[in-house]
Amino acid sequence: MNRLNYHHLHYFWLVAKEQSLTRASARLRLAPSTLSGQIHAFERVLGQQLFARVGRRLELTYVGRLVYRYADDIFTLGTEMQDALQDHPGGRPLRLQVGIADAIPKPMTSLLLQPVLAMKERVVLTCIEGPPERLLESLSSHEVDIVFADAPCTAHPTIKVLSHLLVRCPVVIMGTKAHARRFRKGFPLSLRGAPLLLPTPQANLHRSMEQWLSEHSITPQIMGEFDDQALLVEMGHAGLGLFPIPAAIEPTICSRFPVQRIGVISEIHESFYALTAERRVSHPAVAAICENHIH
Repeated sequence: MNRLNYHHLHYFWLVAKEQSLTRASARLRLAPSTLSGQIHAFERVLGQQLFARVGRRLELTYVGRLVYRYADDIFTLGTEMQDALQDHPGGRPLRLQVGIADAIPKPMTSLLLQPVLAMKERVVLTCIEGPPERLLESLSSHEVDIVFADAPCTAHPTIKVLSHLLVRCPVVIMGTKAHARRFRKGFPLSLRGAPLLLPTPQANLHRSMEQWLSEHSITPQIMGEFDDQALLVEMGHAGLGLFPIPAAIEPTICSRFPVQRIGVISEIHESFYALTAERRVSHPAVAAICENHIH
């Protein structure tokens, strides 16, 4: 076989990725006939047919699918290399794109980002909130460098994801000073009939709390469920009810609001993870985050 022509390989890869000669031609700013000629030249060099026309569509042959997998690895790595070089510009700050699952409390995000704030190099942060599934797609397409989540990633259809445990801590029940005087004594049985605020059922903490309450035959008075953890804390501070938080952010919450610990639930642990693309070239800020463990 002749030496591989990477221009031809890139043309083939883009046509296969777009699943259209016309769309690929538009992206490359080449005439469709020119691009088609380049693909045929590549097939002649390989001695293999890469596409088969089915009606008006182009479909990859078995060999085409094999070549596409290699091409996808090659050009994805090339993109990662460019991203990594952009992360090390001379005299310019590093850029870090962070995806934050919407179940992560804001104070926890600040805690997880502390290693970045402590770096000698200046880092420009871009933080994007959303559902974990959408953020993993952004990680797959390299739109974000790292994702913070409250659960590890078990599997992803397009990339291998590493889950780095950053924080594991028990849950504490907080409340106003008046609530602390009333419900601290006799905890946790004092929670029977107590006003309680919870995250919405989609959150891991909601499910853990429900199971724990059931196991201890405790039936509180649920006063509200909140998708926004910051709003949950605000309403707890306003006196609507007691509220659970991860113990790791208790000092931050107590410094911002006049609330106190009612008790600790040692059987429930909240865990927070950094999710990274396994193959991605290590970003120094990502490495700093993943090396920082709070237990």
